[in-house]
Amino acid sequence: MEPILANKKLKIKKPNARNMVENVLEQFNSAADSIKLHPSIRKILSITNNEIIVHFPVKMDNGDVEIFTGYRVQHNNALGPYKGGLRYHPTVDIDAARALAMWMTWKTSLAGLPYGGGKGGIQLDPSLYSQSELERITRRFTYALGDNIGPEYDIPAPDVNTSAQTMAWIADTYMSAKPQTQRSMNQHVVTGKPVGSGGLEGRDRATGYGVFLTIKFWAEKNKVNLKGKTFIVQGFGNVGYWAALFLEKEGAKLTAVQDAFGSIKNANGIGVDSLFNYMQSNKGSIVGYNDATEMDNKDFFGTQCDILIPAALGNQITEKNAADIKAVLIAEGANGPTNVEGEKILLKKGVTIIPDILCNSGGVIASYFEWLQNRNGELWQLEEVILKLEKKMKESFMKVYDYSKTKKLDFRTAAYCMAILRIEKAYIQRGIFP
Repeated sequence: MEPILANKKLKIKKPNARNMVENVLEQFNSAADSIKLHPSIRKILSITNNEIIVHFPVKMDNGDVEIFTGYRVQHNNALGPYKGGLRYHPTVDIDAARALAMWMTWKTSLAGLPYGGGKGGIQLDPSLYSQSELERITRRFTYALGDNIGPEYDIPAPDVNTSAQTMAWIADTYMSAKPQTQRSMNQHVVTGKPVGSGGLEGRDRATGYGVFLTIKFWAEKNKVNLKGKTFIVQGFGNVGYWAALFLEKEGAKLTAVQDAFGSIKNANGIGVDSLFNYMQSNKGSIVGYNDATEMDNKDFFGTQCDILIPAALGNQITEKNAADIKAVLIAEGANGPTNVEGEKILLKKGVTIIPDILCNSGGVIASYFEWLQNRNGELWQLEEVILKLEKKMKESFMKVYDYSKTKKLDFRTAAYCMAILRIEKAYIQRGIFP
């Protein structure tokens, strides 16, 4: 047998996961204080239900065996099955999964979905592995998770560095482990699948489109014309690209972009599709794009603009850079991009923040549509999906907007209050077993 190696390819960055947990708990406790949440329910929601850590071997293309660590945290399922993404990133660990799972609970509750919150992933840098290696890693991870996921229990979806292809591998592996007569009944074990494998038309753009919609709704409520407004995007993956594309179609102008490789700017505007096509041909990097100049990463958030869309990772806007931000509106495409201290600075400056649990909820809403489509054996058309998504997003936005005005709260606190109140109601009505 070949030697079993520790994951030598992995270069682990020191994550800010612990800060993320503290961040989400501080946000939760602030809202809980505001609504005078029942102390017993506060205790329940302050912890996770289940935390799964799996270590599993995978054979690499060169014949060596590497050991990987995967995580799945299930925060709360009072409203329905756990729901949340799987990410492949060096910063994935148990604390990051805890924080992200909690955010998913609030997000699904706020959207009025019959779901709870879960999150997980594998600690790795996917750019260091071949497609065939990633397939074997994904399938082995799915096998290791076993019945800790399931179509009526815990339903993963794509997240950072995972895709429709990743979900197709998970679904196939999971279904293959079931008896032949039950396989079709388990197709909805994941959402975000390719359209040809039970996926939903429009799921690819749903999160980014939802980010755009919340910006549009905010602009309408404040009588702001988006035509000619400038915006900058951190993260030019699925969420950042689609949000930017829809804003550009509305007449807004993209003036700066930052990704994992660097930052670029052009005050006259950057063509969204042009940049995306360049990135696709440049190993996923925006650096070197002809129609823009490079800028120092630390100067990115200080770029003059009307709208800022953080669509990368958590803890990007902090007390160290919040004062530099020129935008009047921040639309959180990522999960937890703004920490508590940074938010205090921004709110004091009068900046409006559309919080992640509202702003990027288009993805989980579309996942719910896909789950229903699979469950009921239906096929939904793109136009139908877009109309349903816009209707659902507008309902959520207007409820948060009205609650924030009535209670004189910022958007995030208002969104949290509404999400937590729905879960509290479920616990009060059902009681605690036994």
